Amino acid sequence: MDPQGTIAFSTLGLPLYGFDVFSISTPSDLSSASVLTERRHTDGISVNLNAQFADDGGDSVVFVSERTGSSRLFRTSSPDRKPEPLPAVAESLFHDRPTIRDGRLYFVSAHEQPSSWFKSWAAVYSTRLDTGDTVRLTPPDFADLSPAVSRSGGLVAVASYGSKPWPGDFHELETEIVVFRTSDTSRRTVISRHGGWPAWAGDSTLFFHRVADDGWWSVFRVDLTADLQTAAVERRLTPPGVHAFTPAASHDGKRLAVATRRKGRHSRQIEIFDLESERFLAVTELINPKQHHYNPFFSSDSTRLGFHRFRGESAPGDSVTPHLQPVTCPVKSLKLLRLSATFPAFSPDGDLIAINGDFDNDPGLMLLKSDGSKRWTLLQDSMVFYTMFSPTEKGVIYTSIGPIFETTKATVQIARITFNPDDLVNDRDDVPVEVKILTREETGNNAFPSCSPDGKFLVFRSGRTGQKNLYILDAVEGETGSGEGIRRLTEGEWVDTMPCWSPDGEHIAFSSNRHCPENPNVFSAYLVKPDGTGVQRVHVAGKEGSKEVDRERINHVCFSPDSTWLLFTGNLGGVVAEPVSVPHQFQPYGDLYVVRLDGTEPTRLTFNCYENGTPTWHWGGGPLNIGSLGLDEPVGVKLRGQFEEPLWLTCDI
Repeated sequence: MDPQGTIAFSTLGLPLYGFDVFSISTPSDLSSASVLTERRHTDGISVNLNAQFADDGGDSVVFVSERTGSSRLFRTSSPDRKPEPLPAVAESLFHDRPTIRDGRLYFVSAHEQPSSWFKSWAAVYSTRLDTGDTVRLTPPDFADLSPAVSRSGGLVAVASYGSKPWPGDFHELETEIVVFRTSDTSRRTVISRHGGWPAWAGDSTLFFHRVADDGWWSVFRVDLTADLQTAAVERRLTPPGVHAFTPAASHDGKRLAVATRRKGRHSRQIEIFDLESERFLAVTELINPKQHHYNPFFSSDSTRLGFHRFRGESAPGDSVTPHLQPVTCPVKSLKLLRLSATFPAFSPDGDLIAINGDFDNDPGLMLLKSDGSKRWTLLQDSMVFYTMFSPTEKGVIYTSIGPIFETTKATVQIARITFNPDDLVNDRDDVPVEVKILTREETGNNAFPSCSPDGKFLVFRSGRTGQKNLYILDAVEGETGSGEGIRRLTEGEWVDTMPCWSPDGEHIAFSSNRHCPENPNVFSAYLVKPDGTGVQRVHVAGKEGSKEVDRERINHVCFSPDSTWLLFTGNLGGVVAEPVSVPHQFQPYGDLYVVRLDGTEPTRLTFNCYENGTPTWHWGGGPLNIGSLGLDEPVGVKLRGQFEEPLWLTCDI
């Protein structure tokens, strides 16, 4: 039987981005410009990003939007008009980097699975706008990202992995700059062995970014001959001392628009780098000095410069991110819900979801109606992560209290939270609770509790011996001073973590690097019986000992309600976009997959360039009514635009 039910999960940052596409007029002398006026192109609905001006000479832009439950392509000429969906790939749940040239739409899609895991699914396609006919421009089993179309429309440049697997990079990608003619896509020329985000000036000059030898993201230039050979060695353009990336070139090749990060400045800004004077000219900092700005683009005559940014708290459009958002799922028997929260857990009857807030801005433990219409706070301003309802006692939740991502010695404790369900009324926001700590403070880092189906025991991860292994604990009394009420389940000098007890009680699933203890970045899914016997690895990406299976980074494993499927986050599909072009990329995995307990039938559920994680699974029956999410008024979290840059993109060099 196909997997059934509803999966709720979090996508790091995305629900709060509130991106819209803007542009400004670019005067001939920006150095003397004192007032720059923004024009908004998109309508403030959902998240809108990665735009280009259409080639009609007007203000029309093509862009990516999440408004339909997956990233789709649209065209609009005004924020007051409904965007027009573009005929890309109907079955694709990921589209990116659209460009229209001479009646054709060029874009990235990730709907075709390559021949093996750990290859990026990203490929470049083109669609005829008059007929809707779509062709793949990337060769089979190749991976191409960040396409740029030359001014004539005859050439395409991409950042490419070629046919090699994704090597695991997630800061700066190990891609090449490749050029091919639209008339003969099979003949591909490698222009640079190291680079990303190509940008054309005319048909013979290419710009791209990469990290220079001194550690600064910089823009480089290469000139091409008519036969697509390099006419000169590639030359670095932007100087050290400032990160400059995601370039766009003016039509005459005299100016570059780049996103920058500078020392002492906490936001990403768009600047113009004048190639004749070799000077940076401030643009967006003159308008919104405290907001991040992303991925610049020029109009065909270079009189306008576009980008996307947070639209602002009071801007027209969505000002609230709904607590729950339906997401398109490729498996028709499943429903996906994205939360503007972390670590969701369904109550046994499905009428509530326990959630944790943002660890920086809104920490704590909350309860949410499963239709998204109401949220209550149980613990406020507390570092709390990973929650689970008792399957047998109403009003009982188990959680971890303490800092996340810490060492074995950090104090993190398993807690039993009790509340009165009668207090969950619409005219109150806070609900009183009783907190009972089940683990001893001196035992260090205890986290990720999961309850047995009979409600009597918890399995959790503890670092009390200096290694993070699994233990089983009395779910009501906890561990006593004499050490009773707790027993060790796994033992070894590796990391066993994130356990989940199967609904039928037969197995406990967990993540572990026990197959490669010396590597803290590889994790696979494992099963063990509650008595500690029968430990087995779930081979998702390949056979035991293969290169593929030993690259797995599988986390947040949980069971389907019938205990026949595993759900997890994994790095199996590589990356589909350059991480430097988006916020919040700090971990090298981020899509959801399901697989049978024996490792067969692995299926990818989510497709985007963000981190999807902390999933939970419910049958979806009873009070859980996904169709009721279309509420008259949006109920959720106010957009604040307070998202972080990638943690590895710093100016501390």
